Amino acid sequence: MSAPLRAVIADDQTLVRTGFRMILATDGIEVVAEATNGVEAVAAVRRTRPDVVLMDIRMPEMDGLEATRLILGGGAGGEAVPKVLILTTYDLDRYVYAALEAGASGFLLKDVSPEQLVASVRLVRSGDALLAPTITRRLIERFAQRDEARNNLHRDLGELTARELEVLQLMAGGLSNAELAEHLTLSQTTVKTHVARILGKLGLRDRVQAVVLAYETGLVAPGGGSGS
Repeated sequence: MSAPLRAVIADDQTLVRTGFRMILATDGIEVVAEATNGVEAVAAVRRTRPDVVLMDIRMPEMDGLEATRLILGGGAGGEAVPKVLILTTYDLDRYVYAALEAGASGFLLKDVSPEQLVASVRLVRSGDALLAPTITRRLIERFAQRDEARNNLHRDLGELTARELEVLQLMAGGLSNAELAEHLTLSQTTVKTHVARILGKLGLRDRVQAVVLAYETGLVAPGGGSGS
């Protein structure tokens, strides 16, 4: 029997933390710590080594964005780096994009249903980092900065094969693995292999970072088309 999924909840609102804890507990997810600010969140991750962190953005002392950078950059001091799932009240919050860029695996609105919360935590833990594609696209299209100086900071997409570039473009369009398989007439196993190779070659944690990179390098243009 596999070990239970372990989570940390970081939010300065007691009712939010309590509600999320109860929802996760009913599905067998163990909340190993709670934090009311970013400083406590980083300390909790160091102490408990969770699988997933549910991270609010706007908190006192240290916000969730800086805490995410510290946790995913190794500042939390653990060998295994947890997945960070950002919590927000707004579906088009500039800080959400910054958190994704910092390495967070996705984001949830605080009015998410219990079923969606549990499913999202489990998917993020598995490495799928499944987000609502329409929300993710809107976010990235609105806030991605695609000037040349910024693009040059990113990895060379020339490392990817033509097929991998095609898969990355479609991923950035919001297609799931099942939809990619249907579109490309491939098995889902083959699609997963392509996705894994893309992430490995570009040194990315998950498909969310891959989508961000696709927009920032101009591979995909805001509005859904291919970049020039």
